[in-house]
Amino acid sequence: MGVTLRHFVVLGLLAFAVTYLCVPLARRLALRLDAVDYPSARRVNKRPVPRMGGIAMAAGIAVALLVEVAGEFFLGWAGFYVHGDNTVNHPGVMVGLLVIVLVGALDDVYSLKPSVKLAGQILGATIIAGSGLLLSSIANPVGPGYIEFGWFAYPLTVLYLVCFMNVINLIDGLDGLAAGISTIASFFLFIIAFGRGMEETAMLSIILLGVTLAFLRYNFTPASIFMGDSGSLLLGAMIGVISLMGVMRSPTVIVLAVPLVIAAIPIADTAAAIARRLYHHRPIQQADRKHLHHLLLSRGLGVRRSVLIVYAWTALLGLGAWVMSSSHGIVVWIVIVVLLIGSFLILWKLGIFDQVLRHHYHGRHTRQEDKPRWYGQHGR
Repeated sequence: MGVTLRHFVVLGLLAFAVTYLCVPLARRLALRLDAVDYPSARRVNKRPVPRMGGIAMAAGIAVALLVEVAGEFFLGWAGFYVHGDNTVNHPGVMVGLLVIVLVGALDDVYSLKPSVKLAGQILGATIIAGSGLLLSSIANPVGPGYIEFGWFAYPLTVLYLVCFMNVINLIDGLDGLAAGISTIASFFLFIIAFGRGMEETAMLSIILLGVTLAFLRYNFTPASIFMGDSGSLLLGAMIGVISLMGVMRSPTVIVLAVPLVIAAIPIADTAAAIARRLYHHRPIQQADRKHLHHLLLSRGLGVRRSVLIVYAWTALLGLGAWVMSSSHGIVVWIVIVVLLIGSFLILWKLGIFDQVLRHHYHGRHTRQEDKPRWYGQHGR
């Protein structure tokens, strides 16, 4: 198809501009609907901050995609929505993403029950899977041929997308943290996809890059707006969709592994949170103050330094993923092992696994900790 780098850059800049202009509008809407995080003992922010920034990000993504489709239809642009294969029903994918944004926006305003919010996430993911965007097969890593998932591809895809949504949702605890991680992830996903000739994946990645960069202008500490669940669920779903697009076009283990490596920090943080809550016989959705960002703050690093540390860490993982994508054979597995073991050791040192692992090695383990509380934005 021959989509040029200039084409991608223009779409990314368009997504940036639309999001940048829409954030103040989303902020006013949040204030009018009282979708605001007020200061409290359970939150990091010291002043009222409106949420629902995800509405502006959704607008940036939508406008960029509409311009791409219109350009292909009416101006003969090279692309994939009009001239590509029909394996994926792209409007269906967009509808699924819209459902996810709306569920998040409703939660920002009305604080939905966890079961209702999860049901909305599953609905959006099911629409996306039903649109043909499926984790249907993967190249056999230990032999020839492919591993086919058959009918199980549908629930597997839904689970994959819901997990990515909640991974980003749970890491969204400090000004600019989730947006910055998503920015770095989308940058490396674009570089890798463009280098491998996966144009559709590259296009979605650079649109997401433009959107998150624009939002960071308002969201980096001190934030004037939070993304809310409308934003964190959207970002998680978009990263999941981008990775699935890549796997469908190139169903290799390396393509599937790349986004998982880049997002290793929020994935590990979420896994530790689930294990921690199960160990203490608490509901998985019940919040605590043992997430990575809480541990960094407890060491006196402050919001800005804590966020920048995670940025640097994510960038290192992204660089490692790029090396993986450019290598083959044993080198790929060495990079994966080094990155994952290194990240695990850092998280261990910070104490994120204390309550689910270290009690095995330190004799009698006390379970004294903060009383369980429900946390919203900046307090998950």
